[in-house]
Amino acid sequence: MSNNISDKVVVITGASSGLGESTARHLAARGAKVVLAARRTERLENIVAEIRAAGGNAIAVTTDVTVQQQVQALADAAIAEFGRIDVMVNNSGLMAIAPMEQGRTDEWDRMIDINIKGVLYGIAAVLPQMQKQASGQIINIASVAGIKVFSPGGTVYSGTKFAVRAISEGLRHEVGGSIRVTVISPGAVDSELKHGSSDEASSRNVNEFYQQAIPADSVARAIAYAIEQPADVDISEVVLRPTQQEF
Repeated sequence: MSNNISDKVVVITGASSGLGESTARHLAARGAKVVLAARRTERLENIVAEIRAAGGNAIAVTTDVTVQQQVQALADAAIAEFGRIDVMVNNSGLMAIAPMEQGRTDEWDRMIDINIKGVLYGIAAVLPQMQKQASGQIINIASVAGIKVFSPGGTVYSGTKFAVRAISEGLRHEVGGSIRVTVISPGAVDSELKHGSSDEASSRNVNEFYQQAIPADSVARAIAYAIEQPADVDISEVVLRPTQQEF
């Protein structure tokens, strides 16, 4: 019986750890052909080797999502290897928490470059191929902080995640019909995201907040749920969080 995941070509950014890695392993185990993208080449290659050893089909493409040409090269590599792209998971993210009065504009720039522009570059890279195929799915990882502003400290991060939701909704409206668009908005999930704050007090608060975190596999299952639906069903948004998380 087809699970609607088997044989689909899935490109995943931020795949060297956390949600991306967990999603790659989970989908590969369900028969997807996975293309893992991140900056850490060695880490990516190790994960790919483990997926292949378990009988899965995977390749690694070193990619910095803040560089448009590298994201395009990622899409090109996926097409060269597998002939198509069925799903793009824009997962790379940075969460640098600090009060706005500290004026950490370099961190604001990085969050905008990774969380917003990285998603836009991912969309731009795969959309022509999906339109050519007349099928495909773009899955953007947002956050509960894109539903409610995470302040103090997470104001700019929330701004980037609100943007992801707005971009996703507009994209769905523009390309719906043959191409599906899904937003996944996780709460506290165990990943390297919590290590993004250079402000010491904020970092302590984030780590305390993340003690309630649920495993990255929780998000992988949500992504699989969105992918495995019949082609005429678009799971527009999934919000998931630890049961005890108030925010």
